[in-house]
Amino acid sequence: MRARGSLLERKKITESPTDIYRISISKVFNPVTNPSVHAARGLPDCSRQPLCSNPICDASLSDENRVAGLLRSMTLEEKVLNMQHNAFGSKRLGLPAYQWWNEALHGVANGFMYHFNTPLGTPFSYATSFPMPILTSAAFNDELVHSIATIVGREGRAFANYGQAGLDFWTPNINPFRDPRWGRGAETPGEDPYRLQRYTYNLITGLQGGVDPDTPLVIATCKHFAAYDIETNRDSIDVEPTAQDLAAFYLPSFKTCTRDAKVGAVMCSYNAVNGIPACASRYLLQNVLREHWGWSKSYQWVTSDCGALTDIDTAHNYASSLPDAAAVAMNAGTDLACEFYANNETLGIAVTQNTITEATVDKSFSRLYTSLVRAGRFDSSPAFSSLGWADVGTAGAQQLAYEAAVQGMTLLKNDGTLPLPNSVSNVAVIGPWANATQQMLGNYNGIPAFIVSPLVAFQEGWSKVTYALGTPIRSYNSTGFDVALSVASSADYIVYCGGIDTSVEVEGLDRTNITWPENQLDLISQLAALKKPLVVVQFGGGQLDDASLLSNPGVGAIVWAGYPGQSGGDAVRDILDGTRSVAGRLPITQYPGNYTNNFSMLDMALRPNASTSNTGRTYMWYPTPVLPFGYGLHYTNFSVSWKFKAKERYGIDQILSDCGGVDEFGLIETATFATVAVSVKNTGRLSSDFVGLLFISTKNAGPAPYPLKALASYSRLFDIPAGETKILSLPLEVGSLARVDLDGNFVIYPGDYLLTFDFDVALSFNFTLNGEATTIEKSPVIDASPVAISYLGCFADSKTAPLLGGTVLSLKDTNTPQVCANRCHSVGFNISGVEGGWQCYCAPSLAIIDTFSDDSRCNSPCPGNGLETCGGTGFINVYNATPAVFTQPPISSHSPSRAKITV
Repeated sequence: MRARGSLLERKKITESPTDIYRISISKVFNPVTNPSVHAARGLPDCSRQPLCSNPICDASLSDENRVAGLLRSMTLEEKVLNMQHNAFGSKRLGLPAYQWWNEALHGVANGFMYHFNTPLGTPFSYATSFPMPILTSAAFNDELVHSIATIVGREGRAFANYGQAGLDFWTPNINPFRDPRWGRGAETPGEDPYRLQRYTYNLITGLQGGVDPDTPLVIATCKHFAAYDIETNRDSIDVEPTAQDLAAFYLPSFKTCTRDAKVGAVMCSYNAVNGIPACASRYLLQNVLREHWGWSKSYQWVTSDCGALTDIDTAHNYASSLPDAAAVAMNAGTDLACEFYANNETLGIAVTQNTITEATVDKSFSRLYTSLVRAGRFDSSPAFSSLGWADVGTAGAQQLAYEAAVQGMTLLKNDGTLPLPNSVSNVAVIGPWANATQQMLGNYNGIPAFIVSPLVAFQEGWSKVTYALGTPIRSYNSTGFDVALSVASSADYIVYCGGIDTSVEVEGLDRTNITWPENQLDLISQLAALKKPLVVVQFGGGQLDDASLLSNPGVGAIVWAGYPGQSGGDAVRDILDGTRSVAGRLPITQYPGNYTNNFSMLDMALRPNASTSNTGRTYMWYPTPVLPFGYGLHYTNFSVSWKFKAKERYGIDQILSDCGGVDEFGLIETATFATVAVSVKNTGRLSSDFVGLLFISTKNAGPAPYPLKALASYSRLFDIPAGETKILSLPLEVGSLARVDLDGNFVIYPGDYLLTFDFDVALSFNFTLNGEATTIEKSPVIDASPVAISYLGCFADSKTAPLLGGTVLSLKDTNTPQVCANRCHSVGFNISGVEGGWQCYCAPSLAIIDTFSDDSRCNSPCPGNGLETCGGTGFINVYNATPAVFTQPPISSHSPSRAKITV
């Protein structure tokens, strides 16, 4: 028995020449008289038996060795019962249960098992509720995103410290908002890949407390990997993006999240991608995620979306049973099952059926629990142990929630109606959002300390405010119109608060159209006919076709307010009466109502295609929006001019050389090659913020078709006084020069480029790139007829000759072991290996003197050898409906204890 700390209390019982000591066995086993506060909170208690003697509690060991010691003491059933979202722990070992499923999309939220305390006002009964991400993104303020995430991380850690939540949170949603009908678009930062990348980086580093910190504040989870943006039949759909669109549009935010921000966890999605369920895709989870992006630390893990493993069997018909589904997912790289069945009944059976090895189970378990050890779950004094209830809902956090709502709100129309007079009075407030409370929060929300509705805020700030509902979000009659029109007729100003809410757009519910509900549009038209100053405040995440309101002279102004969170009412009031300036920009395109009539949501292509009636998606490819991405007006006027321009000519080689060359992970794309600056002068009468967007385009660099433009840089200036000028600095990254070819490779092409400033091309500048087309990042190849490696590891020996013989193939176009496996399989060999990052060796068997090392990180050296070869043995066709995935290591004739593989 190993004693921890001062476990042996010695008491002298005589004064004889030979001292006699009595050892307290009770205190050896339970060194603390009373259970610690950790035990009372349901946290691991490393001060008492039986857990205290387990290596998991030995802080002198490495994190990996602590988990390895825990693994050695566990049965298979105990392991798999802790690899599901509601981990059972182990009473035998003193390991408490743990809930992996925690949410914090825009503030700590209600989770699957963890809930807020009651009544409101008691400890851990509320948390700060920020605006939904789509509105926060509209601020185009990276520092704001980072500050919000830091507060959410600190509040999440405070909840975790007191057993009110886990240490990992399944946020953020970083799928791009491709189709305006998608029900979950409000959860995302919008449609532009570069905006998503910057938002993701700042959010993850805020939530986790930096880039891969030694002790993360909390463990974030980027979801949903990959190409997930449809709710309709999401459990069974097979989306088919091209390699080009996958690399250029669907994956960049995940690349930034994992490769650059080094998130702790990733969630694989419900859908299949090109025939393979995402949670069973070795291409996505191994080749792209762990190999190509280098996301392969011992504490980085993948969870399934909830029910996605069952879908592999029941919805996708990719496996014939739940055990087979669990096996194919975990062999592919999924570590945690978020499922509504007991994992021991599936994964445990898979082990007994030899479709997955216990070694593979151990690897996934180790990733999961190493992340918890690293985050301090098993230590009495983690870095953030002092955080508690006093750190939740602070005055600073509440102010930031208000600030985020103000900064994101976007002015879509204004004929001079706004801002309202400072002493505005006699205002009619009408519409289904006017007295909104819970609606303000959107979804994936917690319980805030308060919610300020627009009506309450108006009543507190303005005199003589009258209210009428008028009409609900959706209705087929005009009940309530007469009362609303009567109230409006007696008012001097009319504020209509409407739009859509989570009864129209939410997880599991795509929109059927993108127009205003007819009942609301009819009421707004009748209010406009009164010929009084009318302001429409448009709520909801997805845009509505505002064409009729924009052209109606009776509608004086339109403000988009999204889902503004707990202080949304105050933010709306202060924007409308000019207490605060308005400067948000649309992070999504506003399409005409008939846009969705012509082609299916399942059409994943971005580029226009006449044969499929696809008119193009996002501002990059769709030419005639109602309002474009980046649109936003102000209460004042600005004039802009170039302060510093880019050079007129650049050599591609020189840019790459100056930026340090292309490294292993293509990080050259984030290097700055130039910085332009714009002088922004406020020529109006009101102080205001200003957001500047810089776009890049070309008409001859690389093959056609060419996107209309792409966001290359952005920044925000604050409080520019009337008559004064501030300088907006806009760095340009190497990645902004790259286009993606048909194979998904990022290539910088010579040619002519155009920089344009703002959505209305207020400024422009041409420059030229000279030299040879240069690839700065090669994407893993998607094989036309892929196979799965049944065991992926390292073959190593001490010879100076190649380990595997038979056939040598070139891998100069990729370094992916999966591709090597596919090619070896296609020429009749059942064993493959990659050496030196570019040579693919194929062989029928391993020699007697060869050894096999259990290490699937095939972009890393195999342990203990100068000559490394990474690869796998045994293959199946992944398109089989019933994959018999055998994963025992290859046989050496001198190792009779190894079971023979049967594939």
